[in-house]
Amino acid sequence: MWSWSEREHVARTLAAAGYSFYLYAPKGDEALRRHWQIPFTDEWLSEINSFAATCRSVGMRFGIGFSPFGLQNDYSNSHQDALRQKLTEISTLNLDYLAILFDDMDAGTENLALIQARIVDSITSTTKAKRFIVCPSYYSDDVVLDVVFGTRPEHYLQQIGNSLDQHIDVFWTGEEVCSRQISAGHLERVAETIQRKPMLWDNYPVNDGARMSSHLHLRAFTGRDPAIASLLSGHAINPALQPTLGLIPALTLEKNYAEGAKYEYGRAFTDAAVQVAGEPLARFLQEDLLALQDTGLHRLDASRVVRLRERYTPHDHPVAREVIRWLNGEYAMTNEMVQTQ
Repeated sequence: MWSWSEREHVARTLAAAGYSFYLYAPKGDEALRRHWQIPFTDEWLSEINSFAATCRSVGMRFGIGFSPFGLQNDYSNSHQDALRQKLTEISTLNLDYLAILFDDMDAGTENLALIQARIVDSITSTTKAKRFIVCPSYYSDDVVLDVVFGTRPEHYLQQIGNSLDQHIDVFWTGEEVCSRQISAGHLERVAETIQRKPMLWDNYPVNDGARMSSHLHLRAFTGRDPAIASLLSGHAINPALQPTLGLIPALTLEKNYAEGAKYEYGRAFTDAAVQVAGEPLARFLQEDLLALQDTGLHRLDASRVVRLRERYTPHDHPVAREVIRWLNGEYAMTNEMVQTQ
């Protein structure tokens, strides 16, 4: 979990670069995810309201992500009562966005899309958020979702599109869970299926999986033609575990849209690294990019780890501290950790 001060720094930096909304949806916050029945604490409510105020003060709309684990498998009266109680708490937050997230949970339920639509209807008719977003169980064409969560029901996405109010946005990650490219043709087909422009949930620079956590995702965005903007209802990015390092690729996405055909991803990385880390850390990151992002911690030999640690340790900067923490294995995720969030 990021600290609140880290979140504020991310929000301020990205708002200045043109980002317009922030969704608070960490997998580690149990009261919004696997154990959502747990009431919010007074401390959490104070912190989230303070953070929301910070976002709005810098021109960002604010929302949260809510994952109603278990409901799609058992939407009985008792669970409906628990949902109503939770929505009463959520309604006190005065949200600009409420994201209802059915991703990464058991999808082996008959009439999955219709049950999810009922849950969404209950939430949207009860809470006061200005805008709602739904992440379906199958949020990509990627067959890995079928392997992990069971074969997607026939016509699932069409049923989602037919069942949800037209004012509700739908998250989509692209042809893959972590898509290398987002093409106009693909988005047009998805829009026809779900009967609305998709909201892109871009899984870069996220690295919170067991395999990905051994890599620092630092490179600039590629494969996102600025022309896709007209085919999207919004473009959200899933951030990295490292709040400060993750700002580097995040800043390049804005430049990709702003510069269009003149965008150079190498130069964009350099500019963003200097902005976030300053010199000489930006130069170090550029020189070490192959080791940090491509080779990854699990494949670095011990002598290289020692040299990297010696290089970054003398620098009193969040970027250097995050690199050191990564080298020390403090960001390592396991499959068990991912499955229990």
